[in-house]
Amino acid sequence: MEASTLYQRPGAGLPRWALGLIPLLLALGLIGGFAALGGPGLGERNGPPLEELAIDRTVLEPGVIELTIRNDGPDAVSVAQVTVNDAFAAFTGAERQIGKLGSEKVRIQHPWVEGENYEIGLLTSTGGTILHAVDAATETPDADLSFYGLMALLGIYVGVIPVALGMLWLPWLRRVKPQVMRIVMAVTVGLLAFLGVDATLEGMELGATGSQAFGGTALVFIGAITMYLALTGVSSWLNARRARAKAAGADGGHLAFLVAFGIGMHNLGEGLAIGSAYATGALALGTALVVGFALHNTTEGLAVVAPIANDKPSLARLAGLGLLAGAPAVLGAWIGASAFNASLAAFLFGAGAGAIVQVIVQLAPTLRDGDRGHLTPRVVWGLLAGIAIMFVTGLAT
Repeated sequence: MEASTLYQRPGAGLPRWALGLIPLLLALGLIGGFAALGGPGLGERNGPPLEELAIDRTVLEPGVIELTIRNDGPDAVSVAQVTVNDAFAAFTGAERQIGKLGSEKVRIQHPWVEGENYEIGLLTSTGGTILHAVDAATETPDADLSFYGLMALLGIYVGVIPVALGMLWLPWLRRVKPQVMRIVMAVTVGLLAFLGVDATLEGMELGATGSQAFGGTALVFIGAITMYLALTGVSSWLNARRARAKAAGADGGHLAFLVAFGIGMHNLGEGLAIGSAYATGALALGTALVVGFALHNTTEGLAVVAPIANDKPSLARLAGLGLLAGAPAVLGAWIGASAFNASLAAFLFGAGAGAIVQVIVQLAPTLRDGDRGHLTPRVVWGLLAGIAIMFVTGLAT
């Protein structure tokens, strides 16, 4: 009898899914046993409790300042006293201890004055102090149906209309020479590069102010990596289904879709900023953002139609691309107005940046000279021009 019939490999009779699941179950059992024994050898943490509170949301009503607080630290926290500009104030809420990642609303009774600045101090039961600043106090608008209607109109004004106006460059793009078209694509990449950096910086700023227990600024990079990998997978799937795919890896319609999606994710973040500004009563800031973003986003329509300048898309397809790029501003305004959260906003800004980077990777091969395979000086100037355009229009915000 042969040796191969006398000996069988371990697990030869098990299905493949079971072979993959067994090591995972053993690892989980090992970790569970270690936790059940109380982490032997780690010792106990000594010293005062670690108290960290993050302010998720501030709402101002007549005579009332409402704070939504979240416990970022490992130990439970209870609020014992509240001060407003170093004066003790009556408050309700947070009567019980707030566990890790738990949240509570604190309603502070204080006759605040429109336009004044306030510093609120939360004193914990162990003597710790958490400070929160309210700049230029303004009553928070009521989030009723008319308010959400206003947010929708602002989103259309900021996202849909400017992108549609920018798409009117399509007839001109069809008449230019290939060399000019390459420069236009370079301008498009410059626009997107600026938007990617802008989204990253905005997300990091928001992540720093949000709950650090959820990752803080790391959420920006998590969102960027997640969206980049997701779009790369979608792009590969689409390319596999397209027999007419170009050597660069995608046809014009595919690139236009990716550009519109990336811009849409960025406009989602812009909508978040506008909605949160109006919801928190920062009306002057909200107005400035609307005007600045509207001017800023007009150039984004050019980026959407540039990849399909040589195609003959239908009006329905153009409308779909315009809505994909601009309509997320409406959704962002609704989210920002109703349940703005700095951690969520940081993740979404990061996702927008990741989408933009993936689009730039797709567009990069179209910038190279067909004969020499490198960037010409005109293309480089086009890249710089795209960045300069977004910088100048961004000064309005």
